[in-house]
Amino acid sequence: MNPPPSDPTFEALLNYIKQNRGFDFTGYKRSSLMRRVDKRMQLIGVEDYASYLNYLEVHPDEFAHVFNTILINVTEFFRDPAAWDFLKTEIIPKIAANRNGQPIRIWSAGCASGEEPYSVAMLMAEALGFDGVGDNIKIYATDVDEEALSHARQATYTEREVAGVPEELRVRYFDIVDKKYVFHKELRRAVIFGRQDIIQDPPISRIDLLICRNTLMYFNSDLQTIILNRFHFALDSSGFLFLGRAEMLFSHGSLFTPVDLRPRVFAKVPATNGKQFARPMQDPPVNTGSPTDSNVRSHLADMSPIAQVAVDIDGNLGVFNEAAKALFRLSNRDVGRPLQDLEISYRPAELRSRIEQVIVERKPLIFSNVEWPGRNGSVSRFDIQIAPLIEKRGNMLGVGISFVDVTRYKRLEEELKQANRQLQTAYDKLQSTNEELETINEELHSSTEELETTNQELQSTNEELETMNEELQATNEELQATNDELRQRSLELNQTNDFMESILSSLHSCVAVIDTDMHVRVWNRKSEDLWGLRSEEVLTKNFLNLDIGFPVEAVREPIRNCLSAKTNFEEIVVGATDRRGRQIHCRASCSPLLTSSGKTNGAVIIIDDITK
Repeated sequence: MNPPPSDPTFEALLNYIKQNRGFDFTGYKRSSLMRRVDKRMQLIGVEDYASYLNYLEVHPDEFAHVFNTILINVTEFFRDPAAWDFLKTEIIPKIAANRNGQPIRIWSAGCASGEEPYSVAMLMAEALGFDGVGDNIKIYATDVDEEALSHARQATYTEREVAGVPEELRVRYFDIVDKKYVFHKELRRAVIFGRQDIIQDPPISRIDLLICRNTLMYFNSDLQTIILNRFHFALDSSGFLFLGRAEMLFSHGSLFTPVDLRPRVFAKVPATNGKQFARPMQDPPVNTGSPTDSNVRSHLADMSPIAQVAVDIDGNLGVFNEAAKALFRLSNRDVGRPLQDLEISYRPAELRSRIEQVIVERKPLIFSNVEWPGRNGSVSRFDIQIAPLIEKRGNMLGVGISFVDVTRYKRLEEELKQANRQLQTAYDKLQSTNEELETINEELHSSTEELETTNQELQSTNEELETMNEELQATNEELQATNDELRQRSLELNQTNDFMESILSSLHSCVAVIDTDMHVRVWNRKSEDLWGLRSEEVLTKNFLNLDIGFPVEAVREPIRNCLSAKTNFEEIVVGATDRRGRQIHCRASCSPLLTSSGKTNGAVIIIDDITK
């Protein structure tokens, strides 16, 4: 019996999924199911089942993610090689021998991404020859997960996924395309994929081999019984069932009998429509004379532990043995009395009508497990047989009645039933524990695969980072070299600037260098001293806009002539006022500033105080 649901909100979540997406998870074991849903909830940061139900209502695309989490789809080629070897050497030859010209029908239920149906396809091709597959074999591969079926239909696997395929089979049945292993196209046609829910959908019939490995362990015992009854119907009379390591079928001996428990291969037990009848008890001794004669009396007078009495055709008590005398407190005075006047006629069971029935039908009548309460509170149980006493000529002499005390046997039977129930309970607990461990093992296997994938991604990312690090290191070295070169050039430039600054500072003339836009680029110390403006106040400003004592408008035309290359040198003499307010005479000369290629890059203006 399954435990009651522990969390009503979780049951509400399952019902919501069933009503909105048609996936019925209500028959799954709650422990593993809740563990898988909790894992998905942790990934998206949802705290409880009610909140997750609300999340599903707002985010319909979440259904696909939770289905992929619940339907673990852990499988591989030739998983548990020893079991597949047994299938190859013992079962497939029997199936091939029982063909009788009919196609072999194989069903892989819960096929996930297709490794198991392709595995059995390779074994069948090995047993019958590649040309013997064709229309002679039909492999039906079903699952509830459309995403897994899509992967299976592509029949394309990575090198790690085909690691379980023996080398000779890998070479024979796989083609390498873009570093992927693609299952043989012709053999692939023998496998028919389709979506089917083994809980709700009708089973495929006339199956010779049914493969359903580590799928039943996710369901509770009631649902397992329903599914196994469908599997029993699906299998042909000589069909075989191939289960996973965690599935033992302790409780279903009436449906399947083990061929070999180690590989978990079972044979179908044919259904029986006939009823089994209890073996009749031995008839009381028959005499050719009257039931009251000495011959009958001698048969009944033995010391048999079975109480026996004889009644003549008129319904009178004839003879009885010692066991009947002690059991029913009969005496010799009761011989010849009508049976209806005696307590034995209605205790422990009503005999009169049954005696009349036996006399009329001339057939024995048996009724079992008749209770007879004792005076001390105990209850005895009897199997009673009423048989006709017929002489050789066919004349009915009467009936013989046997009372078999089965109290001890019934007690032992009840104790045996109780022991069987306890044993069955222990078996169920053991099976449940085994299935739970296998479920956890598959979840761990799935998590390991996810971690391996993540590790490979991290390793790839790490390799990319290493490459980038090396590239950055090379770039850094190049930048370092460039930086050293720039530092050297900067040092040389500073030295050159210092040298130029020394030259300009040593000159007794005011020197101003302007660019082609007439913005000041150089303003020497003599200019600062004569006109009262520091270098940082003048640089980048238009020379003609400077507010100094020198009449800059007077050199506008010479500057333009130099910038336009109309002249190489012009000189003028003008009056000016220095920073102290003293009137002075200045000679101003203007020359173009030429590059090494002879291009005009500005102008040089030199002003000398010629007052003295």
